[in-house]
Amino acid sequence: MAGHSAWKNIKHKKAAKDAKRGKAWTKCARAIIVAARAGGGDPDMNYALRAAVDDARAENMPRDTIENAIKKGTGELEGVSYESIIYEGYGPAGVAILLEILTDNRNRTAPDIKTLFQKHGGNLGSPGSVAYGFQNRGQIFIPKNAADEETVISASLEAGADDVIDDGEMWRVLTPPAEFAKVRQAIEKASLKIESAGLTMIPTNTIAVSGEDARKVLALVEALEDYDDVQKVHANFEIPDAELASIK
Repeated sequence: MAGHSAWKNIKHKKAAKDAKRGKAWTKCARAIIVAARAGGGDPDMNYALRAAVDDARAENMPRDTIENAIKKGTGELEGVSYESIIYEGYGPAGVAILLEILTDNRNRTAPDIKTLFQKHGGNLGSPGSVAYGFQNRGQIFIPKNAADEETVISASLEAGADDVIDDGEMWRVLTPPAEFAKVRQAIEKASLKIESAGLTMIPTNTIAVSGEDARKVLALVEALEDYDDVQKVHANFEIPDAELASIK
């Protein structure tokens, strides 16, 4: 029965992969709906929508699914109304965690998030408890094999970027939120490949975690990312690469 067992394993892995992709598509669709509802259905005129569509394409979301999500946001198709909420809390070792939520039922989401924090050694905080430790920034990643540092600096800083950082295999361009779209357009105009781009919350200080604390923090973050109503998880922990590899 070895062949049968192998087939069961393959089916299980495929089902897990499909489920993960389906969950990612659900989150992308929500982001598209909310962005289109707030700023209209034209990605060229609505940066938030463009970013949401880019994220959906990166997840290989079908074109017709993206278009239907836009139509739900603009009211051309019937859709669910989502509320945007920020939740804040602490993980093991005092790690600060900031969550971006899109939910159609706050009364369901709040206790579920609280339970996830408690289950993994953390606790849900009050509004403002950790947000002060994060800065809203635009972030653009450019593969190093696509451009040298001087080219990236020239294209981005002149357009309003704050900094260009050596981030291993990538150049990481940081921008003020208001300048993000302008900097991205300048980088695209320079024909530089963009690996990923978006607005994010960057911690002003980080906490180094290791050992069991690192395992617990990663388990909490994974559980939060897996929850349907959570769009993004921001945290201020750092784990040494060598230890991270051993945990994985």
